[in-house]
Amino acid sequence: MQKYDVAVCGGGFAGISAALAAAREGKKVILFEREYMLGGLATAGLITIYLPLCDGAGHQVSFGIAEELLRLSITYGAEDLYPENWLDGIGTKTENDKRFQVDYNAQLFAILAEKLLLENGVDILYGSYVVDVTTQNQKITKLYVENKSGKTAYQAASVVDATGDCDIAKFANVPTKTFKQGNVLAAWYYYTNGQGYKRQCLGASDIPDEEKDGTQQKHLAERRFSGLDGKELSEMVCLSHKATLEHWLEMRKADPTAVISTIATIPQIRMTRKIVGEYELAHTEMHTPFEDSVGMVSDWKKRGPVYEVPFRTLYNKQVKNLIVAGRCTSVNETLWDVMRVIPCCAVTGQAAGTAAALTDDFSTLDVAKLQEKLRAGGVIIHEKDIMK
Repeated sequence: MQKYDVAVCGGGFAGISAALAAAREGKKVILFEREYMLGGLATAGLITIYLPLCDGAGHQVSFGIAEELLRLSITYGAEDLYPENWLDGIGTKTENDKRFQVDYNAQLFAILAEKLLLENGVDILYGSYVVDVTTQNQKITKLYVENKSGKTAYQAASVVDATGDCDIAKFANVPTKTFKQGNVLAAWYYYTNGQGYKRQCLGASDIPDEEKDGTQQKHLAERRFSGLDGKELSEMVCLSHKATLEHWLEMRKADPTAVISTIATIPQIRMTRKIVGEYELAHTEMHTPFEDSVGMVSDWKKRGPVYEVPFRTLYNKQVKNLIVAGRCTSVNETLWDVMRVIPCCAVTGQAAGTAAALTDDFSTLDVAKLQEKLRAGGVIIHEKDIMK
């Protein structure tokens, strides 16, 4: 039995942020990551767009680790989109100007994030994922982790579910909900040609039934995917590879210099399962103040909306020492597509990791103390404080 103060399950942006926040509070932290690189969908999945930290009307809304990781991602330069108005102070920040978002290199970010976590004392266990838990007296007492060594039991005072699929909550019998519409096929990849290194966004990335500019999105396949079935995921990956090859061969007819350089190494699934928290945040609650807010996020799809994130959306008191972060927080179906992206994962990750460093019972945590810690970590809690 190996013991830690905080166990973070999943090494995407939510898990990175949670592990970093907990470690900075002086806790002994372990992070379990199934792949052999950090970043999840945002690196191994090649969804390399760090969506906005601002509301699109000139106000930054996401701060702290969310901003730190954005700047880390472009340490050696941005891939394409670079907001000089936000980063260099060149130009204005009106509703007609660039939003505070960047494109970045997936491989570089994964290495830099790993370096950052190691420097802060986080133990990273690659090729490892939780396959079951034991609960007693409304707390997780053991995490069972499988990797090349076999199955090992770990104990942690607090557990952060940053799996993206709410796997730990499911194992612990916490109420969850699944994504009703299902995910459409995506096959984003990178290629090089005479003009350089480019990302090809092949397939839809938004809620499947959402229209763009008055027209229905075109899909690579009629089939939808839950993202929660092993056979189905394997079939999805095969279809993705087929679509990539066909697209590249067609491209090559017009551009013989085009060569595939990178394909995703994980399925490009957006939404699967989320927790039923103590509060469910709705898409209609933009600009709504919450006493237990732990930070703010914007709507990446349109300018204007700002959401304060209630702490109650991160846990269910049925399991007192489990908290979630990232795309599996407690929001309604419409808001899910907003909350699944990188800045939101980083904001909720920092909140979850900080909370996990403070208590092993999230239902009784003094939220004012958590907010104080988050402010010390650079987070602005309420929208009224950015409008001054």
